[in-house]
Amino acid sequence: MSAIVLSEAAFPKGDLWVFGYGSLMWRPGFEFIERVPARLIGEHRALCVYSFVHRGTPEKPGLVLGLDRGGACRGIAFRVAETNRETTVAYLRAREQVTSVYREVMRSVWLENDARQRVSALAYVVDRGHVQYAGRLSLADQTRHVLQGHGQSGPNRDYVLSTVKAIEAEGFRDTQLHRLALMLHDVHSLHPPPGG
Repeated sequence: MSAIVLSEAAFPKGDLWVFGYGSLMWRPGFEFIERVPARLIGEHRALCVYSFVHRGTPEKPGLVLGLDRGGACRGIAFRVAETNRETTVAYLRAREQVTSVYREVMRSVWLENDARQRVSALAYVVDRGHVQYAGRLSLADQTRHVLQGHGQSGPNRDYVLSTVKAIEAEGFRDTQLHRLALMLHDVHSLHPPPGG
């Protein structure tokens, strides 16, 4: 399955805004000149993607975040200088489109700064037709996948807890993720790591 990416013409001229709602919030991995809390309307953050590479394997999939339809999502908008746009997009495609589970799109986001302006930002939205689309899973199923998931980027548990920490640092909560984080803490305290 080939990745769904934007044509060069779809990108606005000038600096590029990138919307981060998961690991991009705490590990963007690209140079930016501005970082602003932002809100995207029309899609919400959800652990709705089976991870076969970064946080799991096809045999033992983990779970990672996607933007799924409906609701709204608070995250971070990063402004990338026009001179770094091409390398940033190439980096994001290599990172986000490993298995082509996301659609690369431009979305309106509202910056939560003094100007409160609306900008068009690059975002990665889950492809609901992809085999890795998990849909809405129960808290028990989410916990099971996150606990078993371990991929190229490390344990799935670390990904969830780092995202929750990043969300809290911005001064808000994500009810579903916070509920899962509590479950992960409870399970971890019941089963301490070997030697610890």
